[in-house]
This record gives sequence, C-alpha cells and structure tokens, in this order.
Amino acid sequence: MGELILIRHGETAWSLTGQHTSHTDLPLTGHGEAQARAVAPLLAGRRIGLTLVSPTTRARRTAELAGLTAPRVRPDLSEWDYGAYEGVTTPEIQRDRPDWNLWTDGVAPGPAAHPGENAEQVGERADRVLAEAVAALGGPDDGADVALVAHSHFLRVLTARYLGLPAASGALFLLGTGAVSRLGTEHGRPVITAWNTTPAQGVPATAG
Repeated sequence: MGELILIRHGETAWSLTGQHTSHTDLPLTGHGEAQARAVAPLLAGRRIGLTLVSPTTRARRTAELAGLTAPRVRPDLSEWDYGAYEGVTTPEIQRDRPDWNLWTDGVAPGPAAHPGENAEQVGERADRVLAEAVAALGGPDDGADVALVAHSHFLRVLTARYLGLPAASGALFLLGTGAVSRLGTEHGRPVITAWNTTPAQGVPATAG
C-alpha cells in the first residue's frame, strides 16, 4: 500500500512574521515559491495516484510548483480557523492571555463567516480527509501514494488523528514551510515514516 504524503505550503509574508493565517488568501513569497519548487525532487520516484489540496492560493500554487498534476480541491483541508486571532501573532495574544496556547485554549470568537475552531473541530475535518485518502490508498491504483497539500496546524492535527491520538496531540509535531512528511504503516499499524523533510541544501524551511 502507498503512503500519505503531507506537504505544507511554501512561505508567505505572514508565515514569515508568525501571524496566524487561515482564510486570508496570501500568495507565496519568492522564497516560498523556491521552497515549493524544491519539493519536486523529494517526490521523485514516487507514484502519486491522488492529490488533494486546500482551496487557498498558497496551497494550490505549492502543488503546481511541486509538479503535482490534477489536484482536487477540498475545503476540509483549509487551515485551522483562528477566529479573532487571524493575522495576530502568538506574542501579541499573550500580552492579554499570558498562558495562552492554541492547542488547549482555542481561539477568541471571530466574525460570523470565520467564528474560529477548537482542536476537536479541526480534527473532525481531518477525519473526513483521512477517510477519503485512506480509501484511495486501498483502491484500484494499489501502491500509489496520496498527496495532501495544506497548512501547518491542519496537517499536524491530521497526523495526530491518523496515529489514533487526540487532535490536540498535533502540538507534538513541528512542521516548517515547504516541508514534506510521510505517513505509512508498520505491521499494519499507522506510523510516521518521514517528518518535516526539506532539501538538504539551498532552500531552508521556516517554522512559522
């Protein structure tokens, strides 16, 4: 059976400054585009039968530059809805809430269109994505991988859920921009087979 290949989009202006970015549709920076192109060699030799991508420009452009063809857009792959914390950095939030932690405390409510989510709500979306992706892994194109191109916090939640952990356990998995990770199995059990991989030279990831 193939593996799930997780690809975080390349750098944006807000990932560089550490501003929480969910629905704000920012483009990749020049460095972010270079990171996305550098994903292609990490996929060389792999047979990808299905690519699912977040609706955001930064995710779709990353998929394009990485050489992934015929991506299918899935709104469930969107980043954690940060509510009132959209565009705000963690240090700014902690001025008023010194012990604030996204994973345990969630976000302040935002406008009606973007009210915010907690970890469990993001986990419900991740479970739906996993159901489609895992079904494809066991489908007629057996042995082919499934690529998911999305966002840091969402992919961290998805990884926790794949491993059978609570959604908030995604806090354990740091994921940089332009990084590639793989989820597979060992003796029939879900495992991480590679994590936060970036090219060895030339295009560093940023953690924001």
